[in-house]
Amino acid sequence: MHDFALVAPLSLDLPDTLSPEKEAKIASRFACRLAGVDEAGRGPWAGPVVTAAVILDYARLPAGLNDSKKLTEARREALFEEICGTADVSVAYASPARIDVMNIRGATLWAMTRAVAGLGLAPQACLIDGRDVPPSLALPAQAVVRGDGRLLAVAAASIVAKVVRDRLMVRLDAHVPGYGFAGHKGYGTAEHAAALSRLGPCAHHRRSFRPIRDLPGIAG
Repeated sequence: MHDFALVAPLSLDLPDTLSPEKEAKIASRFACRLAGVDEAGRGPWAGPVVTAAVILDYARLPAGLNDSKKLTEARREALFEEICGTADVSVAYASPARIDVMNIRGATLWAMTRAVAGLGLAPQACLIDGRDVPPSLALPAQAVVRGDGRLLAVAAASIVAKVVRDRLMVRLDAHVPGYGFAGHKGYGTAEHAAALSRLGPCAHHRRSFRPIRDLPGIAG
């Protein structure tokens, strides 16, 4: 874990599309310790939100890095193994209980800070997918809208977070059968809604999310 001194936010001129050359040049300004940060699982009714931080080695970039949403499951899995074999990777979770206490935005930013702090290399700067920089992330950082489609480090983080969360939900399905977690990964589907009506929520559901919070017996 790393301690960071309070610094001013970044305001980098970043590429609009994935560009290994441009990004490597930006990373060189930070001794190649530029972390990309992203999350998976903000919207589901169940399961944690998973965040990942990745510092790429731009001399050993896995081919085909892209926003995880644009990749097949098989391609994500293959890239996940390549990323973990060539980059510095850290993952952190925010549980459903924490999401209910902090709200999804606060819990996601909290987990992002933990993911960055867990990197083996101390990053000199962070690029974070979305519109928010975690307030407790006291090192140079910049929020990047659509960052997972513009920056390789953020795309890599999106893949890691997605694969880790999907695998977790498959394991959860074996421990809490009946909800179909292995298929829908906790997202709102007709199957998931029917299971909630039949079984009620389990400990892994987010009680602050609709429709769970509207079920009988759930405190508001």
